[in-house]
Amino acid sequence: MASVPSLASTVQQRLADGLSAALPEAASADPLLRRSDRADFQANGILALAKQLKGNPRELATKVVDAIPANDVLKEIEVSGPGFLNITVTDSAIVETLAARAADARLGVPFNESAGTTVIDYAQPNVAKEMHVGHLRSAVIGAAMVEILEFTGESVVRRHHIGDWGTQFGMLIQYLIEHPHELDHKADGEGADASGEEAMSNLNRLYKASRTLFDSDEEFKTRARARVVDLQAGEPETLALWQRFVDESKIYFYSVFEKLDMDIDDPDIVGESGYNDMLAETCRILEESGVAVRSEGALCVFFDDVKGPDGNPTPLIVQKSDGGFGYAATDLSAIRDRVQNLKATSLLYVVDARQSLHFKMVFETARRAGWLNDDVKAVQLAFGTVLGKDGKPFKTREGETVRLVDLLDEAVDRATTVVREKAEKVGLSESEIVENGRFVGIGAVKYADLSASAARDYKFDLDQMVSLNGDTSVYLQYAYARIRSIFGKAGDRTPLAHPELELAPAERALGLHLDQFGEVISETAAEYAPHKLAAYLYQLASLYTTFYDQCPVIKPEPAQEVAENRLFLCDLTARTLHQGMALLGIRTPERL
Repeated sequence: MASVPSLASTVQQRLADGLSAALPEAASADPLLRRSDRADFQANGILALAKQLKGNPRELATKVVDAIPANDVLKEIEVSGPGFLNITVTDSAIVETLAARAADARLGVPFNESAGTTVIDYAQPNVAKEMHVGHLRSAVIGAAMVEILEFTGESVVRRHHIGDWGTQFGMLIQYLIEHPHELDHKADGEGADASGEEAMSNLNRLYKASRTLFDSDEEFKTRARARVVDLQAGEPETLALWQRFVDESKIYFYSVFEKLDMDIDDPDIVGESGYNDMLAETCRILEESGVAVRSEGALCVFFDDVKGPDGNPTPLIVQKSDGGFGYAATDLSAIRDRVQNLKATSLLYVVDARQSLHFKMVFETARRAGWLNDDVKAVQLAFGTVLGKDGKPFKTREGETVRLVDLLDEAVDRATTVVREKAEKVGLSESEIVENGRFVGIGAVKYADLSASAARDYKFDLDQMVSLNGDTSVYLQYAYARIRSIFGKAGDRTPLAHPELELAPAERALGLHLDQFGEVISETAAEYAPHKLAAYLYQLASLYTTFYDQCPVIKPEPAQEVAENRLFLCDLTARTLHQGMALLGIRTPERL
């Protein structure tokens, strides 16, 4: 089914037609339509137009209104103030537009079949290191953007750029060669979580033991450094052990992503090592084209606007003076691969804001090299820091970085307690309590992250996250479950749109907000701003709460047509909440 025009776009078109008829010289002018608390919509474009035409704005506004013929969409247009247009639409237009949305499985949201290909770089854990709270935002924001962009028609390629290369692997692999049973572990049948925890426990033990030996034994240190050379040269035994090492880490990664209720597949994981074969060629291309130059033996790219504390230019170092390659070489090779081989038209990097300068220089270097241009863009979706309740970077009481698995487990425990308190009233079984506790807990963590603008720091407060009140996922999940429960009490009444009915104020407010869903999705995708979708959904749940309080659906029993129309609004609200939350990666249990 084709996308459903929103009421705003329909009103915009009627105003544009009126402008063309009344002022042919202003046919292309934008009416500047927006939602308003004074009416359904307000158009402010005539003020700028009057300035351009050197006319009286109120007179021009009146002329435009007079040129709009009577129709079944616009109920009233009032000229207000210096030339604003306050516009009220008909109740029938609201219901008919919503009925068209409800008839579409996609709720009328446009699907762009000619959209491009976006590569999203997100959730970048490091091999042999535990995932901590700092990994949370990249994973959650990135996964939401994958869902949102795919829903709008974009072809999305996931990339998990894991840290799986570097000098520390020589130390680790050499230790593993000399202690071959250090990584042994048994899959004990307790599922991915158990084996993942055990895998990371083994990796931590291996890392600590190898570091101790490296620091205390000069002969081992020499052997470890030689092993780095073997690894970079692709020596078969070394590579095989390195691969085992990476695979062991993946067991752990997958267990954490499973807790986060996120899909992650092997083909999506292309770490630093995946671009090794391209590094020398990347450097050669940059040097031969003059984009990079040698400075004190290192291959560097300089920028006029990037200077260090001493006022001297700070370069992007692509190759070190000793011949080693830095992060820049890997990131630039990744851009080459994603543009030339994956045919990406957009590159989206969900990376900590503290790396903004690095990516600014990498992107500019890629533009100078011709890998990025007017047809291929690269964007860093930079995110802020997760803070504790005290407003400082989130740490344990001992000052350690918080392990992500511990944080997620605690969220699920808190949420399960909240669900259990309500369970008897709803009649949930123990298995439903456990499952819903997981959905609510993980949803709470994700929503707290996604409801804040990515660029901002946010406080991690589990008490607030699992609250039934306020801007939380739990509030939205309970709103959805409450709507679903209504249909169990509706008897033989079914959802049915009735455009002939007059709508109550709460019905109109809910209906007009429901109609904005497609526009919000498009805006969220275009701006890489999942917090805009979260804000829309919270307002939707709030408007539904007001509607539910003021407009009886079941008791006291309204007339049949009114009941059917209100059930229709309930059903569309539930579907919109369900779809919107799914795009954020959050489950909506049917019963809570």
